Amino acid sequence: MDNSFEPGQIESKWYPRWEANGLFAPSASGEPYCIQLPPPNVTGTLHMGHAFQQTIMDALVRYHRMRGYRTLWQGGTDHAGIATQKIVENQLAAEGKTRHDLGREAFVERVWAWKEQSGSTITNQMRRLGASVDWSRERFTMDEGLSAAVRRVFVQWYRDGLLYRGRRLVNWDPVLMTAVSDLEVNNEEKDGSLWSIRYPASDGGEGLVVATTRPETMLGDVAVAVHPEDERYQALIGKTLQLPLTGREIPVIADDYVDREFGTGCVKITPAHDFNDWQIGARHGLTPIVVLTLDAKINEAAPEKYRGLDRFAARKAVLADLEAAGLLVETKKHKLQVPVSQRSDAVIEPMLTDQWFLDLTRETLPDGRPGGRKAIIEPALAAVRDGEIRFVPDNWATTYNQWLENIQDWCVSRQLWWGHQIPAWYDEAGNIFVGEDEADALAHASTPPVGALRRDEDVLDTWFSSALWPFSTLGWPGETPARAAEWEQFKAFVPSNVLVTGFDIIFFWVARMVMATQYFTGKVPFREVYINAIVRDAEGQKMSKSKGNTIDPLDLIDGIDLESLVKKSTASLLIPQVREKVEKRIRKDYPAGIPAVGADALRFTFAALASYARTINFDLKRADGYRNFCNKLWNATRFVLMNAQGDVAPADTAPATEAERWILTRLSRTLAEVEAHFATYRFDLLAQALYEFVWNDYCDWFLELAKPALAKAEGPAPEGGDAAAASTRRTLLVVLEAVLRALHPIMPFITEELWHETLRSSPDAQGGAASTPDAATGQSISVRPYPRAADFATDDAATAEIEWLKAVLTQVRRIRSEMGIAPRKEIPLLYAGGNATDRARTTKFDAQLGFLARAESQRWLDAGDAEPAAAAAIIGEMKLLIPLAGLIDLGAERARLEKEIARLDGEIAKSGTKLGNFGEKTPAAVVEQEKQRLADFTSTAAALREQLARLQG
Repeated sequence: MDNSFEPGQIESKWYPRWEANGLFAPSASGEPYCIQLPPPNVTGTLHMGHAFQQTIMDALVRYHRMRGYRTLWQGGTDHAGIATQKIVENQLAAEGKTRHDLGREAFVERVWAWKEQSGSTITNQMRRLGASVDWSRERFTMDEGLSAAVRRVFVQWYRDGLLYRGRRLVNWDPVLMTAVSDLEVNNEEKDGSLWSIRYPASDGGEGLVVATTRPETMLGDVAVAVHPEDERYQALIGKTLQLPLTGREIPVIADDYVDREFGTGCVKITPAHDFNDWQIGARHGLTPIVVLTLDAKINEAAPEKYRGLDRFAARKAVLADLEAAGLLVETKKHKLQVPVSQRSDAVIEPMLTDQWFLDLTRETLPDGRPGGRKAIIEPALAAVRDGEIRFVPDNWATTYNQWLENIQDWCVSRQLWWGHQIPAWYDEAGNIFVGEDEADALAHASTPPVGALRRDEDVLDTWFSSALWPFSTLGWPGETPARAAEWEQFKAFVPSNVLVTGFDIIFFWVARMVMATQYFTGKVPFREVYINAIVRDAEGQKMSKSKGNTIDPLDLIDGIDLESLVKKSTASLLIPQVREKVEKRIRKDYPAGIPAVGADALRFTFAALASYARTINFDLKRADGYRNFCNKLWNATRFVLMNAQGDVAPADTAPATEAERWILTRLSRTLAEVEAHFATYRFDLLAQALYEFVWNDYCDWFLELAKPALAKAEGPAPEGGDAAAASTRRTLLVVLEAVLRALHPIMPFITEELWHETLRSSPDAQGGAASTPDAATGQSISVRPYPRAADFATDDAATAEIEWLKAVLTQVRRIRSEMGIAPRKEIPLLYAGGNATDRARTTKFDAQLGFLARAESQRWLDAGDAEPAAAAAIIGEMKLLIPLAGLIDLGAERARLEKEIARLDGEIAKSGTKLGNFGEKTPAAVVEQEKQRLADFTSTAAALREQLARLQG
């Protein structure tokens, strides 16, 4: 095998082989295990959140595949209505065209062409990460089968009385000209103003003063509300006010919604342009007045002088006219949350428009049928309450329940051209006809249409089709002879076992999948929901292109030089100041660019960070550390294979040495931990358990403890002769092969490569109950059995013996390091105190201690013997001594230590003075850094004083 680990060569070799050999298809005969991939946007590219989440899913899938489950990772992509349409519209804009120049049909054809050309970017990037999705079953939310499912669901809900068309307030993007969901709106804190405006009483009195951050909307006010118990305004309730600038009169109403303590305690009510005002208006029977067009300009309902003005230009005009009229009482600065569209950066407007809604609030429909609350929401709540669905961590169930308990009707329509066009038609009288196609709509019509039919131009919200993902991807809607194979998949894999997703879409996707799947299949969509953390940067900040702290996972896998990283990170930043700020940060954070760590090290980093926390901080240094772990595993394999060339004991031979029995015990207990952590989704703990076993137990200790048995090349073997050597070779191979299988779900590439190298050297050296691979199962480690704790015998007595030997060797190495004794220099060992067990162990391990500690002599001091000047350590009841005479120049060492202690005392004094001089304005980071320096100096000086005391003793 190669001398060094080169991840790029390995990754490019193995993934195509896995995929070509169909290893990701559900082929085992065990019980089904399924994970549904949250479908990434077809427009998207792999980001750190995707890479983290997909690492977790792939680890689970590979683990269960190796456990013998009939495993399916169902993948696919989402059509991403707004995002995809925006990309193609931008392409047209560069050509000087709009979608209206093409027309709907030609525009949709162009989007499909773009999807075919660029839509596989993210799935190819997933392959780079090692995602073992069954690509043969890849789906797209607008493919023929999923589109049929969407139509079926819409029609069924409509005929069940749960889908209706109505005029309601929605989040409106005035640039994209469509309704958008809450998930597509960012609430950004911005500097604004709070304007206080006087509304005179109709009878000539002073009236009331209201405060607003959006004075242009006052043109659509229909009332002013006060709290019914506010004594200041009791006399005005029921009276009318003059609405400034409009000539209209509006009433003063009383409503419990008003906060008496905020501002003046008076609230302007604009039902057509504010969600809270809409509720108040509905309670009081107020007729809303729309004063904005769909592109956010003042419309015909407002006074003539403001008509046609953009909303923000209208704001300036309204304020100027109020001031001129003496009605602008006060202007003060105010921090406010502004809703901004994720897709266009436009400020969102609550807009009164005609939309399609799914009923989720009524218990019973007017005709007596169950309403959405009873038919959809209550079963979704019961699924979690009764334990059919479990959240991990379980506190997220509260978030799920609270949203469903307070849910509003769902606006499912969007004013786009790309998406599932709503299967509804209108006749010339405005009657609605709904069906899977026009013929079906007419066949189910209660009355004949009046005149020609016109198709609804709106499309469905992207989340509508995503809500059907757990069952639409697996053959629903129905069993037919032509789809028998698909229907078998549906029966096997619905419900799936676990959904891995972020907490930010519990509302928008998780709950809606439960709602839809239960309604249409009678099943829950998944048994468990593992809520993964959100990935932040090393300092805990949200990753953002404008901050310059985003990392492309592929740049971590492949590496990227500084100049390329700067160019890539600033390419999409249009504001020069932002671009300069980002470039400065990148040059500071990554002066040498980003080193290649490979997919395995990146995946292991994600696993090691995957606790139950809400967020995780990704540190590049940690990924580099796990690259070292890959190197460690690679070099350990090379060592084992080079030392396994002699006789290897037969498979049924009992381990000949206690070191073998100890490492097999440690392996068994580690595997038991790993199994428990997989079951509870504690990937951080299972990664830690595997890391510590491989690095500490196997590489650092067992490879060393094996050397005495393998030492025939240096003379007679100090432990057990030929039988011990042959047995040790087998155990080295058996444990290595098991380790590779245990690591495979997290680190698939390097383990595949090393597993094949191991089998080439010793094809029968597979651990536990595994047998020699045949043509069917030997093609990949991914279809070998996952190692189980029960596959490996444990021996507590041998473990105790080896742990004692490790403790002695650890103390010898510590003393060598502290005293500057060369590792290969032979030393005398003295033992004092102790008990009969200690004396027996020094006799038993005399050869191993001589070999591994490079002890030239070993003896016990008799009771009463004077101890020489020596470095000492305590191991249980036994004292270990290394006489220093002849090993080091005691006088010179004492002088060196005294000089170093004096230097450290000086640093301690300087550091203490600095801390004493720091004031309140000193940055906290500077203070903390100096405190850490002082602590380091103090602990080092204390350790050196102990060492000096031993030399003077």
